Amino acid sequence: MSADSNTKKSPLDILKWILAIAFLAAAVVGNYMYANEPLLYRVLGVVFLMLVGAGIALTSSQGKAFLQLLKEANIERRKVVWPTRQETTQTTMIVVVVVILMSLVLWGVDSLLSWLISLLLG
Repeated sequence: MSADSNTKKSPLDILKWILAIAFLAAAVVGNYMYANEPLLYRVLGVVFLMLVGAGIALTSSQGKAFLQLLKEANIERRKVVWPTRQETTQTTMIVVVVVILMSLVLWGVDSLLSWLISLLLG
């Protein structure tokens, strides 16, 4: 966690979050109030209001910290070494063989226990 994410909330940040929530509420209420309007207009209105609200929220200190987190996560994602097709196929085959073997072992143990219980109960 970086030191930037521990910044104090300023009154401007609180105002930004209130505005972002107001735009979200306007999208929900507007979609409900204009239920008789064509779907395309409602969808465009909701998308527009949500984008404006998200844009306002991302300009706050918490929003900026979130964007920094996304950038760092993308850098880490690029560092991931993905397996080749051959490695994936081999690993899948190993898993399938182990599952089949374990199912046979468990079937055998279950059959043995069933046979022993039937001997004891007559």
